Amino acid sequence: MGTDCLGTDRPGALNAHAQMDHDVRGPGGPPHERPLPLPGGQDAHLPGGQDALRRFAAVWSRAVYPATATSMTRAEFEDYLVPLAALLRTALRSQPFDPEPAAEVGAALVRAHCTDPDALSLILGAVDSYLVLYCPPDRNLSDEETRARCSRLQHTVAAGFARALRERTLAEQEALSRAALAAQAETERALHTSEERFRAVFEGAAIGVGIADVEGRIMDVNDALSRMFGTNAAEVTGRNVGEMVHPDDSPDVWGLYSELVRGERDYYRVEKAYYRGDGSVLWTDLSVALLRDAHGRPQYQLALMEDITERRLLHEQLRYEATHDALTGLPNRTLFFERLDRALAPGEDRFGVCYLDLDGFKAVNDSLGHAVGDRLLVAVAERLRSCAEEPAELVARLGGDEFVALLTGPTAQEDAAALARRMLAALAEPVRLDGRDLSVRASIGIVDGASGESGAAEVLRSADITMYRAKAAGGNRYELADADSDARVIARHSLTNCLPAALDNGEFFIEYQPLVRLNDGTVRGAEALVRWLHPVHGVLGPDQFIPLAESTGLIVPLGRWVLQEAARQARAWRSEGTNEGPMRVNVNLSPSQLRHPSLVADTVAVLDSSGLDPSALCLEVTENALIGADEEELRPLRQLADLGVDIALDDFGTGYSNLSYLRRLPVSTLKLDRSFTRGMQRAPADPVDVKIVEGIVSLAHTLDLSVTVEGVETGTQAEHLRVLGCDTAQGWYYARPGPPERLHTLSLVDAAS
Repeated sequence: MGTDCLGTDRPGALNAHAQMDHDVRGPGGPPHERPLPLPGGQDAHLPGGQDALRRFAAVWSRAVYPATATSMTRAEFEDYLVPLAALLRTALRSQPFDPEPAAEVGAALVRAHCTDPDALSLILGAVDSYLVLYCPPDRNLSDEETRARCSRLQHTVAAGFARALRERTLAEQEALSRAALAAQAETERALHTSEERFRAVFEGAAIGVGIADVEGRIMDVNDALSRMFGTNAAEVTGRNVGEMVHPDDSPDVWGLYSELVRGERDYYRVEKAYYRGDGSVLWTDLSVALLRDAHGRPQYQLALMEDITERRLLHEQLRYEATHDALTGLPNRTLFFERLDRALAPGEDRFGVCYLDLDGFKAVNDSLGHAVGDRLLVAVAERLRSCAEEPAELVARLGGDEFVALLTGPTAQEDAAALARRMLAALAEPVRLDGRDLSVRASIGIVDGASGESGAAEVLRSADITMYRAKAAGGNRYELADADSDARVIARHSLTNCLPAALDNGEFFIEYQPLVRLNDGTVRGAEALVRWLHPVHGVLGPDQFIPLAESTGLIVPLGRWVLQEAARQARAWRSEGTNEGPMRVNVNLSPSQLRHPSLVADTVAVLDSSGLDPSALCLEVTENALIGADEEELRPLRQLADLGVDIALDDFGTGYSNLSYLRRLPVSTLKLDRSFTRGMQRAPADPVDVKIVEGIVSLAHTLDLSVTVEGVETGTQAEHLRVLGCDTAQGWYYARPGPPERLHTLSLVDAAS
């Protein structure tokens, strides 16, 4: 007789312990002389964290040991748990997360005979309460992610436990079935002897056993089956199997039963629910075999039942936790995609998806805190849940402040739009939290279509794109998906992804458009204009990729490269000495470049490395980029101007057109927007345009600023501008942007029709 550390005597320990040594440790050596093997062959003596594993194993052992049928002492059982704890810790910390190894933990516990009815809940309870405490993740995971991983590990342990228990039970069932069949066959030869054997097996079985004829009338049941149903054998005997239906029966159950009693199959196995005598539900793992007479005709049904009610409830609980959002209780991303995949399967009806994102929710978290943000999300979820009026309408939370609704049916498009309107109306009323009214606005993208036409990822991408289109239109509204809009966004995204590699691969090049003196028609310099030679789309203009570079931050290294190339080219022009006057190059600066702290240092470095005089460089800044700029923001431009670099105010007249602010800007040139000079392309010139340009030129010259005009397309226009006193001009009348060697080749041909 062995005694554990709790002082509990466990009879029969000697023989059972020898069996456990053989089952768990393998033959050879006492348990304390050989290390316990980890499942899968891993070493139990792991470096680092062994004390924490030991402590967790000790806590785990104290919780589980009283409910086990093992013959090990508690100290031996604790040793047995150490490698299992190590396996759980490794799975918890895995990257990417893979809970599957935890199934071996459940199987190992079954092999250790931890199979009492209460054992599984104690096993999972200890893992839930103490695994993260003693074996925390070794990297920076959020509490929510850690809890989710721990929950998944419990689910996998339970699944491995259930699978091992089922396999052991099946082995017992198969042995029982073989014994029953052997006993039945023996009955044919020696009725008295076989009856005694069969009754011994029948009555002593730990699982429920019942016998019915081929008409379905129950002839006999054992005590285990009676206890399952909470009644006595007499109340079950005589009933017909066909009466024992349940609403949760699979459609296949009764089809398999019919095939068996007709003799078309000899065996089937299903999970089936029954009503107990008190009205509660009993879930069973049911195996039914057909017994034939000596001539092969169906004669009896032999049913073997295992009570899996607790396992089923645990599975349903874990399934609910895995498919529902912990914060709001709504279905989560997993359940939504399951339902969406089903709705998109060929042969189904039409579908509709509403993708909803709260407008400005980040400001709530940033200003009021995440706790208030979470409460707001709960309130929003309740309102959205109330908008789903039909059983076919599913509202789920994808994460953060993103929600999604799925509808199916022939009128899915109309129903989706109606649901979107209900959701916007439900959110129109402010949410009151802690005496504060919080306004809630949302943008919704709607996608609909026929099943079998698109995949789930494609549908969600289109819905996401459409939702952002609603945001761009002002928010608090919904938009319907449009294939052309989707294609433009996807193409834009593709170009955005290609931008970094394009700069590394040398796919950008520069074209130069001449800047011409109006008083003598000579080339004063050139504006550097960057182009992208895309390997698929060909040459792309700056309007197609500069906004993308701005949004991704690539505009800074791209702008630095343009400045380097333009400065090098300007130095080459000056070295050639073919022009009559000094040449300069104009380079555009984006708002992001203006705000970048290394602008002045980068510019000075480029001038030094190229050997270019600062006066040969002009940086063009759009008027809109300088609107409202304070002295701190203007400081880099002042520093560059002090170095001798010219600063040009580009697109002048498209901003505030407030001429008084010119006095405080460090600019030396105004680049007049082409919209002011279109009326001069043909004679007679528009007198209003003439007066506006005349006033601007006069003011600029009074402030000692030169004036450059963009978009000159005709000789008449050029002559008007010369007479009005403009200094330089550029446009297709002189030349289109081209390679540097064609800078002095002017066409002087009208380009405007």
